[in-house]
Amino acid sequence: MSSCNSSIPQPLIFVLAGIPGLEASHGLFSVPFFLVFVIAVIGNATILCIIRVEKSLHEPMFLLLAMLSVVDLSLVSVTVPRMLGIFWMNAKEISFNACLTQMFFIPLFYVMESGILLAMAFDRFVAIWHPLRYTTILANNMLVKMALSVLARAVTVLTPAPILAKRLESFQTYIIAYSYCAYMAVVQIACGDISDHIIYGLMVIVASVGFDLFFIILSYGLILRAVFRIPSWEARGKALSTCGSHLCVIALFYSPVVFSVLAQILGYHLAPHLQIIIDNLYFLVPPMINPLIYGVRTKQMREWVLRILHCHGD
Repeated sequence: MSSCNSSIPQPLIFVLAGIPGLEASHGLFSVPFFLVFVIAVIGNATILCIIRVEKSLHEPMFLLLAMLSVVDLSLVSVTVPRMLGIFWMNAKEISFNACLTQMFFIPLFYVMESGILLAMAFDRFVAIWHPLRYTTILANNMLVKMALSVLARAVTVLTPAPILAKRLESFQTYIIAYSYCAYMAVVQIACGDISDHIIYGLMVIVASVGFDLFFIILSYGLILRAVFRIPSWEARGKALSTCGSHLCVIALFYSPVVFSVLAQILGYHLAPHLQIIIDNLYFLVPPMINPLIYGVRTKQMREWVLRILHCHGD
């Protein structure tokens, strides 16, 4: 229950605080944010160009990687420019409708990325359990169905967020102590009973990240079971090496979420500015690191990147 001694009606304009308590360091924070944005755009655009040009990469694993790159580009495009506006130009004001739009699209792309990582885990499962039927099972029409399912799930889970937020009638303040319009950040400055909103927020986490992480762990449990049935140690190593890039991306993507959840369960409360920085890592670090991981660990990608660098070097 959020009671208010003095409340204000639903404002037309909210003010994003950026990183509360560290306003004097906003200019300093803008440097890594800008570098993350540039690296993420260049890296993911390079991945997409390589997959489009190289016909040998038109197979399920790389087509799913292309989907991941599209979502990563979308994610940094809807988050970083607005943050840089706050850090560089003190452009903190955001209209209520723009806030609702941001509230929908930022988690939408995050939930879509989680869904694609689950699809990639299924891809590795099929590659190891049914190698002879791999391209048959994961034909293009199946990939399209998987992509549409990922999109449909994200839209279904997150459409209620702006609708519920729109129904909030009074607020304690018009200042959102965050660097973007997060659903729970808006709900927490509302007046009245917000228990339904908290329950909805938990349901979103369970129905998206929780669901995906459970089945990713299950998939890799089955993959390990299949791998350890292989008599040759060399063959085992080769089979597991095909999963290396995906496992790195999974660890990078889910670690901040798991860390935040465990901290709350154990009753450890982070300082507000640290919590906001960690929450920003959800959206910023994976889009930057994903193309670097696949560029380094995947032979075909590595050869193309080296070829591009060699051409520029000449």
